[in-house]
Amino acid sequence: MQLTLAQLPGREGDIAHNLGEALAVIAAQGPEVSLIVFPETHLTGFAEEGHVIDRALSLDGPEIARLIEASREQDCALALGLLERDGKRVFNTTVLITPEDGVALRYRKTHLWPDERDLVTPGDRLGCTRWRGHTIGLMICYDLEFPEVARGIAQLGADLLIVTNGNMDPYGPVHTRAAQARAQDNQCFLAMTNRCGEGAGFTFAGGSALVAPDGELLFHAGRDRDIAALSLDRQRLADARRDYDYLADRRIGLAGTREDTPRGPGWRFE
Repeated sequence: MQLTLAQLPGREGDIAHNLGEALAVIAAQGPEVSLIVFPETHLTGFAEEGHVIDRALSLDGPEIARLIEASREQDCALALGLLERDGKRVFNTTVLITPEDGVALRYRKTHLWPDERDLVTPGDRLGCTRWRGHTIGLMICYDLEFPEVARGIAQLGADLLIVTNGNMDPYGPVHTRAAQARAQDNQCFLAMTNRCGEGAGFTFAGGSALVAPDGELLFHAGRDRDIAALSLDRQRLADARRDYDYLADRRIGLAGTREDTPRGPGWRFE
């Protein structure tokens, strides 16, 4: 698989601009690109006090429809974050859009950063889906700092963990270290795209990364806008798991309930 990490700045509440930036990146990719990963809440910007519901979008709205159309035009999948409106609730959500299924996977951030806990609702479910030879799971920013999230997705069979990120100064190094640990812990690839630039009162740290299943840092971006095309070598999965298998060898399991759906397995917290 060839994937692109689209490390972009964003504008809070300027959905037309953010959508336009994403569509421009999609259109510029060659036919060999299978998957493009954008930052956390790239489409809408972050929730801020007094600006939550006015920035939130429905997954059946025109913006997601346009992204599905672009996915089909370019025959590539997209992982992209937004504030999602569902009735009276708003979630920090990332969707995986595929040419075949449209929204193939939706993940609502389960571990909220302190600044967003009074603004959005936490999710309660992990999940993954199989697409073109890979089993893919989604995580969002602060989730990366909790081993249980990545482990929960990995126990569903994931071999590629995608992290849409909105990590800011001075915490950039925290996520670089965590990304390597989560990939190594679960013997999975991990692809992380962070935001760059200024917004919502923060300076975002960049540092998007691709990590191999043995924890090796294969790519690490700088702080500025960066569109990086990278490749996954499936042999690295086999190599990482050849001599031992952490999932098989573990002695402590996770609380919760497995749920199997037509799109893929899920795990609901107790």
